[in-house]
Amino acid sequence: MTESASLTRSDQTLRLSRHDAEALSNARHGDPFSVLGLHEDAEGLLLRVYMPGALGIDVLDRESSKVMCSLKSIQIPGLFAGRMPHGAPYRLRIRWPSAVEQEVEDPYSFDLLLGELDLYLIGEGTHRNLGHCLGAQPMVVDGVAGVRFAVWAPNARRVSVVGDFNSWDGRRFPMRKRHPAGVWELFLPQLGPGERYMYELLDAEGAVVLKADPVALATEEPPGTASIVADTSPYDWQDDDWMRDRAERQAPDRPMTTYEVHAASWRRHGGDEGALYDWRAMAEHLVDYVVEMGFTHIELLPIMEHPFGGSWGYQPLGQFAPSGRFGDTRDFAYFVDRCHKAGVGVILDWVPAHFPTDTHGLGRFDGTALYEYAHPFEGFHQDWDTYIYNLGRREVHGFMLASALRWLKDFHVDALRVDAVASMLYRDYSRKDGEWIPNEHGGRENLEAIDFLRHLNKVVAEEAPGALVIAEESTAWPGVTQAVDEGGLGFSYKWNMGWMHDTLKYIQTDPMYRFHAHDSLTFGLVYAFSEKFVLPISHDEVVHGKGSLINKMPGDDWQKFANLRAYLSFMWTHPGKKLLFMGCEFGQWREWSHDRELDWTLLDDGRHVGVQRLVADLNRLYAGLPELYERDAEPEGFSWVIGDDKTNSVFAWLRWSRAGQPVLVIANLTPMPHAHYQVGVPVLGTWAERLNSDNERYGGANNLNREVAAQDKPMHGQTASISVSLPPLGVVVLQPEHSG
Repeated sequence: MTESASLTRSDQTLRLSRHDAEALSNARHGDPFSVLGLHEDAEGLLLRVYMPGALGIDVLDRESSKVMCSLKSIQIPGLFAGRMPHGAPYRLRIRWPSAVEQEVEDPYSFDLLLGELDLYLIGEGTHRNLGHCLGAQPMVVDGVAGVRFAVWAPNARRVSVVGDFNSWDGRRFPMRKRHPAGVWELFLPQLGPGERYMYELLDAEGAVVLKADPVALATEEPPGTASIVADTSPYDWQDDDWMRDRAERQAPDRPMTTYEVHAASWRRHGGDEGALYDWRAMAEHLVDYVVEMGFTHIELLPIMEHPFGGSWGYQPLGQFAPSGRFGDTRDFAYFVDRCHKAGVGVILDWVPAHFPTDTHGLGRFDGTALYEYAHPFEGFHQDWDTYIYNLGRREVHGFMLASALRWLKDFHVDALRVDAVASMLYRDYSRKDGEWIPNEHGGRENLEAIDFLRHLNKVVAEEAPGALVIAEESTAWPGVTQAVDEGGLGFSYKWNMGWMHDTLKYIQTDPMYRFHAHDSLTFGLVYAFSEKFVLPISHDEVVHGKGSLINKMPGDDWQKFANLRAYLSFMWTHPGKKLLFMGCEFGQWREWSHDRELDWTLLDDGRHVGVQRLVADLNRLYAGLPELYERDAEPEGFSWVIGDDKTNSVFAWLRWSRAGQPVLVIANLTPMPHAHYQVGVPVLGTWAERLNSDNERYGGANNLNREVAAQDKPMHGQTASISVSLPPLGVVVLQPEHSG
């Protein structure tokens, strides 16, 4: 007897149209709520359930657990239907093969959950809390705990939630599409934090693809690609004092020295081959080290989820979740909290320019160029083999803004360092003629990206008061740190890449020939006050065959260490905030590798300990002298005393506080000492040496000055002068004694 013949005349009304039945069976139905769940027709209440693999289904009263009815198998395997006596809340008791029974809630018994305002804001690209709206949100609906899933995929034909909970079967839980925003949603009862999931899409081209959640709040540790339902219960922050005072702590006239860290290779348990430190271990060891060294901030290379560890995080796919490599979201919150309690700010590298092409990621997410530009001349980055965000699309613009706010607001992060800004600003960045598309005015500027960056900086100022946004921008684009209302991009700081290139070129020159490169060290002061600058010696300078910082230094080992100490002292006394990559602070010999920890055993050698002590002392000297930080972006805060002594490669300059107090810095960048070098000073009296890079404490020869008395002999445009002993390859810092 056929299945249809076994049904009564009344039962025939349970059936679906052939089209709907086949669409369910083939996982191609784009509107499951129209045929599944509870419906009312001329015969009464009708319930349909599609549960492939089930042998039978009973419907239970949710409150009493009594059987309300038993559903009949109809049309296609796994499709069950029956008449309900009333519309009371119900549960399903499913009989599986091997006599296994399971009681579950029916996802198709729950009404719409995403509000119309949320959908409108998503569609307009103005939803600033996507991490609390899209993705996997644990919640209780009608007294039932579960997870609401929501994903933007406007051109998909069907989207299903798949995971361990449904054997990764895309037929089981197809989602409902909300128009016109193009968001798909589904509440899955009885799920909670820790569940792995992904989205299975029937995309615009008819292909079935498996995608990670673009707004996942937790992710599986690579090489796994699944998203994870996160625990979204509030974290009990203990950093109220820090957050209250953050704007003052991070003001332009306050000291800022940053220790740049790659979390996977700073330290490991048991050495190079050991397990990675998680956030809890870093909260203990890294934070204590940074405090001991006197840095004000930690900057983390991107910790957003990224498939390939060799990208160092700069090819992220999870813009809303910290990598599963280091623990969960609460562990990361604990790390930030611990930093703040120790008085240390946290900066995250953040990448809104491009994303990798991994098939489970954002690329052609719904079968169309959804997050990226469609044309490869706009949407594909040849240098990095990545897709480029189409920030001119309002939903993508809003997606990236929401990502930024996720880190700044939900995780109390103090600053974002925006990677590869130059690649965003120019449509012809790293492209040959004929390989780029001009803007609407025929120019090379990427107007959409410029609008995004300006909007980003305005929104951050509104939503996260006191937080900073820092640009890695390597060109001469004007007004990077100028206010948006004044025509600028609105960043808090810009990395001074020109200063970095010029000064490294100088310090790598053999001292015998440095007089030829003299201007490389002075040129940075021509434009030092055109922007608010960070002086970066970053990870980019110690990889890809560039060698370590100490190995850039010329000469024998003695000269290498002396040059390194002098260079770091020059950097710390030059206008601009400071950033130093891990390992540089103790003179690591080997070029940095992301696959191993730093060479901490070098600290058994007193020369490396000396460099480490110098950096710690420079941090404390810098933080203790307003002259060295208060007027970093003001020309009145700096004046040359000696800038033209090419023969001796000697430089001298004054730094000034707002109160008019001076500090004198003198650098001798040849291996020849100068016993009685005359330098002009602005005031009479005794000048005390506050730091000398040749101090034996740092591994030097102890050629010190202690105190020198100024003579009433004008020199170098100053009203007085002093005679000092300049150590070879050394930097000395002096201050009028009454100022101390």
